[in-house]
Amino acid sequence: MKRALFASGIVLLVVAFFALDLGQYLSLDYFKAQRAAIESYRDAHPFSAALGFFGLYVAVTALSLPGAALMTLVAGALFGLFWGTIIVSFASTLGALLAFLSARFLLRDFVQRRFGRQLAAINSGIERDGAFYLLTLRLVPIFPFFIINLLMGLTPIGASTFALVSQIGMLPGTLVYVNAGREIGALESLGGILSPGLILAFTLLGVFPLLAKRAVRWFQERKRLERFPRPPQFERNLVVIGAGSAGLVSAYIAATVRAKVTLIEKDKMGGDCLNTGCVPSKALIRTARLLGDMRRARDFGLRRATAELDFGEVMARVAQVIATVEPHDSIARYEGLGVECLKGEARIVSPYEVEVNGRNITTRAIVIAAGAEPAIPPIEGIETSGYLTSDTVWGLRTRPERLLVLGGGPLGCELAQAFARLGSRVTQVETLSRILSREDPEVSEIITKRFASEGIAVCVGHRALRFVSERSQKALVCEHGGREVRIDFDAVLVAVGRVANTSGYGLEALGIPLSPARTVETNEYLEALYPNIYACGDVAGPYQFTHVAGHQGWYAAANALFGGLRRFKVDYSAIPYAVFTDPEIARVGLNEEEARQRDVAFEITRYGMEDLDRAITDSETEGFVKVLTVPGKDRILGVTIVGSHAGEVIGEYITAMRHGLGLNKVLGTIHIYPTRSEANKYAAGVWKRRHAPEALLRLAARYHAYRRGGLRAALRG
Repeated sequence: MKRALFASGIVLLVVAFFALDLGQYLSLDYFKAQRAAIESYRDAHPFSAALGFFGLYVAVTALSLPGAALMTLVAGALFGLFWGTIIVSFASTLGALLAFLSARFLLRDFVQRRFGRQLAAINSGIERDGAFYLLTLRLVPIFPFFIINLLMGLTPIGASTFALVSQIGMLPGTLVYVNAGREIGALESLGGILSPGLILAFTLLGVFPLLAKRAVRWFQERKRLERFPRPPQFERNLVVIGAGSAGLVSAYIAATVRAKVTLIEKDKMGGDCLNTGCVPSKALIRTARLLGDMRRARDFGLRRATAELDFGEVMARVAQVIATVEPHDSIARYEGLGVECLKGEARIVSPYEVEVNGRNITTRAIVIAAGAEPAIPPIEGIETSGYLTSDTVWGLRTRPERLLVLGGGPLGCELAQAFARLGSRVTQVETLSRILSREDPEVSEIITKRFASEGIAVCVGHRALRFVSERSQKALVCEHGGREVRIDFDAVLVAVGRVANTSGYGLEALGIPLSPARTVETNEYLEALYPNIYACGDVAGPYQFTHVAGHQGWYAAANALFGGLRRFKVDYSAIPYAVFTDPEIARVGLNEEEARQRDVAFEITRYGMEDLDRAITDSETEGFVKVLTVPGKDRILGVTIVGSHAGEVIGEYITAMRHGLGLNKVLGTIHIYPTRSEANKYAAGVWKRRHAPEALLRLAARYHAYRRGGLRAALRG
């Protein structure tokens, strides 16, 4: 009953405020019209005027009515900077406290009883750091203050804490607004608009949110670091953990700007890309592609083309390719650039200190670029199956006669086709209904048909149950269509993805949180929990591409070294990638599946490679260019290219998306004939023809008719 009566009283007051149009008395027009009378009353009764203004401000704030911001300006105009600030500061705090207590009295018990389980994490955070959260909200008003007053009343924060923090947190903003009101109140002529005081007042109004945000960030950083002793001086500006693509770029950037940087790697320089990923896989694919072309000899006018295959020599060439590229990522090169390179296992002791080989290095900032490793699914018997991964397959010197590839993603597809062309009988097992499930169905269908034509058995919809070994015969038992299927093999390659390396070097001890994908949790600046620790590459996600790792490495280094002056948000606006099957698949931006899932409106422009002269001359006409654009406009939302050298051809569209260029610009660019890149221009031409200005073309037809036969011919059309 008490709550009902109290709520009714508040509702009646708010309804009366709007029904009687009392808001007109809290408007700028009313103040301007009555300013002389108000100032006259203030001069005659200063105490009563201040007390009345104070009470009115409390009432407006307590009832969450509009007008508090204007009243703050008016306080400056009427009472000056000092007394205006005193009045508003205490009135706003008292009004906020009354609103807070009202919400607590009326709703807190109900909300906590009804939603207590969902609010458990919020309640815990408020009990632990509620004062700091409230201070942040007061300094940087992301939400209107009246909403903060009401919502905080529903939390466990104490009333005295709420009042004290509100008083402190709202004071800087109160000063800025009261000062602006004082300057406006002192304005006597239009010429005073350009007075330094008024210009400064409006400048403070504009920059205060930015300064407050910077101050809040500074307090947050100090709070997170307060339990770690800060060294009086630092040995390094930056320590980078991991010498893969991301770590190498970070170290390179740091050395380029003359920072002192240490790069720590426990295994091999170059990381996954050089040693077990991009470089060896593409070397193997190149040899396999040659064999694939030789089997198509008749397509090129040859009766027969043969090759004597020695698998050991093929793998030796792969190793030689790695050795040839290796100097690009070597210790010698990076030491020549000024990077201190250490081999050993790093451990982050504190946000200011990294230990390696018994040596403790103090540093201003740390970049984690620890990479990822192959994911091993928890399938019964897998540990005794002798499985291979993308890390270990390169040690093979004898070709497996029957190779089982577990996984239908890019890596699984690339290596399945490569080993099939090298002579292995390949079976590919995928749990989902199709391989390359991230691509549009038609892309998956093209690759599936090509694999079938090359003898690869693609088993989709097969759920791996267990590995078995009987009389030296190995097999995988799968569930498919409600029954068990047995697949015999000599070697199994596990290619179901990669997981970030996030253990063993100190993240747990520092409490650095991980994302649901088990990557290091970072913000848009690649900053982890602590303001001087950054993560990039596979260990940070969300993409696991070498080129994205290098892209992130630049941002991580720039923010780690110059974040106090300027920070850079990572730009993911045009992330491309390619699958190096034959035909290749390349993509940037959205495809059809993603656009539909995100409810993004689009239209499709498609150009088939069978129409491209260069594709015809090369006898490689399979594939297409598919462009998604904003309906009725040439702005590109995404591009998928399937075909030979698609990873090279898509470069033009990557540039176009990154710099906001549309299909009209692509169409207006001269392309060399005959090249595969002409497909981009022809795709743009398809879009242009579909969006031709028909009305103008009809006028042009009449104009040309007039030129041929005069006015009568033009009128006939």
